[in-house]
Amino acid sequence: MDWDKLRIFHAVADAGSLTHAGDSLRLSQSAVSRQIRGLEEQLGVTLFHRHARGLILTEQGELLFNATSEMASKLDMAEARIRDSEEHVMGELKVTAATGFGTLWLVPRLNKLYAMYPDLKINLILEERVLDLPMREADVAIRMKEPSQSDLIRRRLLNIRMRLYATRSYLAEAGRPTSMPDLARHRLICQDPAVPQVSAGKLLVQQLLEQSPRSLLMVNNYFGVLQAVLNDVGIGVLPDYLTADFSELVRVFDDVESAEVPVFLAFPEELRGSRRVIAFRDFVVDEIQAYRKAQSSAD
Repeated sequence: MDWDKLRIFHAVADAGSLTHAGDSLRLSQSAVSRQIRGLEEQLGVTLFHRHARGLILTEQGELLFNATSEMASKLDMAEARIRDSEEHVMGELKVTAATGFGTLWLVPRLNKLYAMYPDLKINLILEERVLDLPMREADVAIRMKEPSQSDLIRRRLLNIRMRLYATRSYLAEAGRPTSMPDLARHRLICQDPAVPQVSAGKLLVQQLLEQSPRSLLMVNNYFGVLQAVLNDVGIGVLPDYLTADFSELVRVFDDVESAEVPVFLAFPEELRGSRRVIAFRDFVVDEIQAYRKAQSSAD
């Protein structure tokens, strides 16, 4: 099979349009169309259904696109390994993390990583969706549960819990609750149980909502919850890893917390030798150790 035709087919299937694929390939629409027709004639099948809104893959086209996607993923991985220098960390690293951990813990520490590796280019993807590492949607993942895919190298970084926090100034003004029913006199700040989040945090929020707090603020991520708590809006449900960085936070109720939530770092087996991945992994592990020391001192 003609590799050039396969490359053009993959671009068309990915874009869903001859014009858009031509733009990315720097080819005219007629040249792209000619290559697709040639591939269809070579294979003796129709690869696309054509209609006014674009192109849709046929069943045979889907099979070929799955194959070219796997090829593209392996080529990307080979390129990443080739570009990695034995002595110099450089190039792009795609990292995915949950929004809360990525925003509140990882991002504030990245300046230290860039100080060590100024030529590193990090593409940070913060979302709750679990990206497919073997298919190279990301190179490294930091997640609040152990990855289910077997062909990943994984490392458990730490365990966290969701707890109730407020500021000293808020508690001085509104009074400190001494029992769960006291929440009825306070404003609870939390994530909506309906939004994607770790199950342990969701269960804790559901238990707290049963106490019928006087007022409620729901935010769809922990960054928003933290900002509300720091600005004395109420008592918030937050992960305990924040206490080392935000001394203003005071824990409310020593015996109210979620179940443990494991935090894992994972990456594909194929990237075991990548200098970028190794540098990022070692940086995160070192920062976790420093965080643990700071947390112990705070306790």
